[in-house]
Amino acid sequence: MHSDTKDTSDVTGSRWSPRPAPRLAHVILLAALICYLGITAINLLSQGPSTPELITGLVTLSAVFGLQLLHSRPGADRAAPWSKAATLCAQALLTYLPLAFFGILWGAMAGFLGGSLLLLLPPRAAWPLYGVTGLSLLIPGIIGGMSVVDLVYMCQSTLLTGLVVYGLSRLSSLVEEVYAARAEIARMAVAGERLRLARDLHDLLGYSISAIVLKSELLQRLIRAQHPRADQEVEEVLAISRQALSDVRRVARSYRDMSLVSEVSSAKSVLDAAEVEVEVVLAPAIEKISSQAGTALATVLREGVTNLLRHSKASHCNITAVVDDGTARLTIINDGVVENYHDPSPDSGNGLGNLKQRLDELGGRLITEREKEIPPACGGWFRLVAELPAQAVGRNSAEQSQKIGRINPNGAF
Repeated sequence: MHSDTKDTSDVTGSRWSPRPAPRLAHVILLAALICYLGITAINLLSQGPSTPELITGLVTLSAVFGLQLLHSRPGADRAAPWSKAATLCAQALLTYLPLAFFGILWGAMAGFLGGSLLLLLPPRAAWPLYGVTGLSLLIPGIIGGMSVVDLVYMCQSTLLTGLVVYGLSRLSSLVEEVYAARAEIARMAVAGERLRLARDLHDLLGYSISAIVLKSELLQRLIRAQHPRADQEVEEVLAISRQALSDVRRVARSYRDMSLVSEVSSAKSVLDAAEVEVEVVLAPAIEKISSQAGTALATVLREGVTNLLRHSKASHCNITAVVDDGTARLTIINDGVVENYHDPSPDSGNGLGNLKQRLDELGGRLITEREKEIPPACGGWFRLVAELPAQAVGRNSAEQSQKIGRINPNGAF
């Protein structure tokens, strides 16, 4: 049922805003920064400054606040090195120069600088500089004639301020990343369940129904000559079986729409985990091919990577996907071919023969080549090429119904 009310449920089923935790983390960070700045502003006011001094202090505090927000934002550590150096130098100047006018009352700003150093710099450099920043306030304290206890308290409070700024900023960034990851995990879980259902339909129901069709055709040929009534009944069973097989194929295909770009990323991750060196060339035009063509090539890629991992000792793999003159072409090349390998598994899923049939239905073809002499130490190279029209679409329902009973020798569909 269509509804005009916008559903704000997140992946956990909550009916509230899908981003309460990131927003709350940002609010807490902002409140903490404002409180620290407010304390410094109150300290300045307590000294009864002149109007120009007060305006200068408030403007400088605002500039420090703006720089700190810039440094505390998510992803600030990924900024360009020159940008980080420029903003850190500006914050350092706004931290130490006002000490000459306001004295130790400005010392809390050194804590902001320490937090920014921890946020933007690599740990090996950040932590020593953070410590130096805290100890640097000993100089104005000693000049001002502060006691040892006050000096220790001032350095400790400065370092604590830096830790609070760093911790709240990192917490805000981590909460943002966790929420983004949660949505991605939910999407991947849904996609995985859809693929599992399609695989079960394909490997189990498809095989069984194909066997029914094959047996019915055989029975029909045996009894047609002498038993007209039986022939009629078998014809009805055969029609039902063919329709069931057509329905299973349709459901499996609708659930197995896949993105070639996503599948390339997944294949690279799997091969990297298997310590296979991967080179990927993905033409931008590949994203504009039809969904049927993309699904077919993604299926070929998945089967090719599976075969690579199961049937070879590959150490290198090239994956290329391009569009040339209206033809989408996927090429997978790997080394480490195992001599005379034979897979004994009776239900190994989508084989090369099944992939050829899928591409044939879309007006494409599948090519496999093997080079045994290069390099001889690992058995040779294996090349798998799948090509089809970039805007290929499946055959219409009438054509599928007429050819639904043509089962391949393995019984797969």
